[in-house]
Amino acid sequence: MFTSALRRQTPVRKGFSLRRLLIWASLRRQRQHLLELDAHLLADIGVTAQAAQAEADRPFWDAPESWKR
Repeated sequence: MFTSALRRQTPVRKGFSLRRLLIWASLRRQRQHLLELDAHLLADIGVTAQAAQAEADRPFWDAPESWKR
């Protein structure tokens, strides 16, 4: 009873969590793999080499909104 009351009063922190760290690691890995694709494979997914480079240059914490839910 005391712990549930304490949980309700404790503010939610937006710091680091294991889930957030795993998302960031996955995002970094995916962006690096995107750089490894050749022009033919990039064309298959509708991405230019410049767009792939721009995506890979984004910071790892810059996740799409759909990943933040």
